[in-house]
Amino acid sequence: MSHPTPYQLLEVDENASFDEVQEARTRLAADCSTDPKRLESIEAAYDAILMDRLRQRQEGKIKVPERIRFPERLSPAPASFTPSPPSGSPAWLQRLIDTPSRSDILWPAGIYTGLAGLSVYPAGNNSLQWTLALGVGSCLYFLNRKEQKFGRAVLITVLGLLIGLLLGSLLATLVNPAFIATEKFIALFTFLTLWLVSSFLR
Repeated sequence: MSHPTPYQLLEVDENASFDEVQEARTRLAADCSTDPKRLESIEAAYDAILMDRLRQRQEGKIKVPERIRFPERLSPAPASFTPSPPSGSPAWLQRLIDTPSRSDILWPAGIYTGLAGLSVYPAGNNSLQWTLALGVGSCLYFLNRKEQKFGRAVLITVLGLLIGLLLGSLLATLVNPAFIATEKFIALFTFLTLWLVSSFLR
């Protein structure tokens, strides 16, 4: 009496797929979990079938499916990475604050420094009004250039101007008028505020 082949032990056909062999092994192992000798023979048959399939593959007798040979062709392309905004601050604040480049800081700084110099230099009664108007226009230009949203740029510029004038007026009470005129101090503080707004907001 001849010994059963590994395929007969697993109760599968010799042309059975790898998935069918695995299913048969799992089913039979579950059926004879209390019989160690039978379990050992099932594992030995499974190993023998794997070795036989490997030999056939090396000899070119088994064609490996494309999904196994080239799994990367079937795998979906990874989604493009989008960095999540840093947590800890509200979304509206993250949309408002800008991370400016060096030129985005230096250009407005140069313009507002020039305007501050013109406002301090005694060039006439209307020099403060003109320099403030130029400062507001510069802030509006720099903000609009970032987002191309004119209405938003106007709103932020007006808020920056009002904050600069109000805080400048409050701080001017602490400054000696003999050192600098009150209206000039307010103008300088307003230029500082407009520079911060145009550089670090959008």
